[in-house]
Amino acid sequence: MIDLDGLDGPLLVALDFDGVLSPIVPVPSDARPLPESAAAVRALAEAPDTHVVLVSGRGLADLAAVSGFGPPVLMVGSHGGEFGPGLLDGDTPLLTEEQQALKEKLTLALTDLVEGAAGVTLEHKPAGLAVHVRNAAPEVGEQVLGAVRRGPVTWDGVDAIEGKSVIDLAVLQVSKGTAVDALRERFGARVFFAGDDTTDETVFTRLRPGDVGVKVGEGDTAAAHRVADPAELSTVLAELTSRRRTPRAS
Repeated sequence: MIDLDGLDGPLLVALDFDGVLSPIVPVPSDARPLPESAAAVRALAEAPDTHVVLVSGRGLADLAAVSGFGPPVLMVGSHGGEFGPGLLDGDTPLLTEEQQALKEKLTLALTDLVEGAAGVTLEHKPAGLAVHVRNAAPEVGEQVLGAVRRGPVTWDGVDAIEGKSVIDLAVLQVSKGTAVDALRERFGARVFFAGDDTTDETVFTRLRPGDVGVKVGEGDTAAAHRVADPAELSTVLAELTSRRRTPRAS
């Protein structure tokens, strides 16, 4: 069992979405949070001194649509490139004119690279694109990802992040780790973070004594704790909710 006893006082509950609150699904737009996790997230967001923020690689609009959450649940999208309303710089334009031009060039190049590759899809995001090969035959996926690595990944101004069967390419340099650092300072809080992908390691490696990091699923990790799947995480979130809504007696 994950020890939650030290999470007193102000707490930032930062959560990835896909593979954490929602199981991984073949079509990204079909993802939805497990009902138990959704209930826990909403309850935590109403608990005293508790700030709940989804931190995802999805764009903000996409994240809001698939998660179904709204205030007081807050959101960071595009791997830390977009801070939603109620956070740091939600009213600041995301891209400069030069970055927007580079994004358009990147879109054309990736569209050409994936054309005719069965099962490969492009996900358009505010700061770039993601190349998904989860639904492609292994040899097709590796061929496409290899071409992406040799091509657009090497471009000046493009920041590439590899995850499970996906490469995210953005025209600005961001990470979930730097986003959670900024949120920590914003709220003056300890951190509970749960993530499942390699991109979440940028958070796990930044956690401090007194924080709690939970890896969901298999794979190497810097997190101190692990659960098997989103369903097991929902149990952890329910326990955390109970503790935050009913403070322990001193």
